[in-house]
Amino acid sequence: MTPQQALDRIRRYDGRLNAFVQVFDPPLEIGRARGPTVAIKDLIDVAGVPTGGGARIPLDPSPARHAIVVERLLQAGWRVIGKTQTVELAYGGWGTNRAVGAPWNPWDAAVHRAPGGSSSGSAVAVAAGLCDAALGSDTGGSVRIPAATCGVVGLKPGRGLVSLEGVHPLSPSLDTVGALARDVRTAALTLAAISGPDGATADRGPFDAEAALGADSAGRRIAAMPTEDLAPLDPEVARLYEEALERLRDAGMIVEIVRPPRALEASFGPNGWLMAGEGWRIWRERIAHYRELMDPWIVRRFEAGREVSDDRLSEIHLERAASQAEVRDWLAGYHGLVSPTCPIPAPPINGVDETISPLSRLTRAANYLDLPGISVPCGLTAAGLPVGLQILGNPRDEAGVVTLGAAFERVSGWNGRTPDLTGFG
Repeated sequence: MTPQQALDRIRRYDGRLNAFVQVFDPPLEIGRARGPTVAIKDLIDVAGVPTGGGARIPLDPSPARHAIVVERLLQAGWRVIGKTQTVELAYGGWGTNRAVGAPWNPWDAAVHRAPGGSSSGSAVAVAAGLCDAALGSDTGGSVRIPAATCGVVGLKPGRGLVSLEGVHPLSPSLDTVGALARDVRTAALTLAAISGPDGATADRGPFDAEAALGADSAGRRIAAMPTEDLAPLDPEVARLYEEALERLRDAGMIVEIVRPPRALEASFGPNGWLMAGEGWRIWRERIAHYRELMDPWIVRRFEAGREVSDDRLSEIHLERAASQAEVRDWLAGYHGLVSPTCPIPAPPINGVDETISPLSRLTRAANYLDLPGISVPCGLTAAGLPVGLQILGNPRDEAGVVTLGAAFERVSGWNGRTPDLTGFG
């Protein structure tokens, strides 16, 4: 879409959707740019624009330079339309934000439902057609979770493909930057634009989107997690997942129902301890200074990191390396591993239980094990709420997950479905 079309839709709908914290009119661009419109999660620096990080007090009131991912988008001709909401300091999967307000999931105008987090605003903006694509960060599912709950594509690379320079951290061992878009092609092109070595946090790439999108998926072996092993699972999520497996078979892929190594399921806890332990060490001085202005649930999560000693962090890293090797060896026999992205559809936001993290139960493994992943819409519940199919790939095989995601998208019957925004305008 053109920047003017994006700005018109933002003016019409975002007053209630609350996806954006900053809108750039005119957009940021270089020369006579003709590329897609893109939004930037407000955890990523844009020169001269406050990086709010979902907090009342900005993380940086005026960054001196663009994050490398923003600079690469501009150099590629993309038009940056604004900055989007995030869970405070990116530490939460529901998409709630008591500091500056939570975006509204566009699939239900009557009930304020959780948008998913922490890249909540990016997913809402894309789902509502306020921009072509958006950047998000993903430490335990923060690109894929809101993609699933908002009915868009969320593409998370493995580490080392995309620079983290200028991206405020949650857990440096787990953080990645990914793309959200309405279709796999646009997500892949976004990843291609931001990928490549930077001499510090990224050492590979750039990503070849066209090659991945054009590759043949027929005959590829897919490992699918058994529905009974995924419990507790919402019945409609289970139904749509089973239907998605049949569509993968219809697309010519070999789908095998298998039980992955226990290291996959067991990664949820240590992933959480890494987030808490590393996040506390990064943000404890800020928490001490601004505690009364912060969401108390966010503070509580970070403070859990005080219990993670330096010795325990070292142990987790050793355990992580062993788990990565075990899953890598097992997954080498397949081209991908599929599951639902989230075990439940988006709940009403006023009923969210901040003491639990069900939306990330199936996503954290990708970060802990350093696997690329994609969430692709696979249908709607009877209440009209989106459900996502997660595809994880072999280490450093972002091309594989894009190929599989695009193949599923072609047979999913999802293409073209968008939320009815009548109640938001």
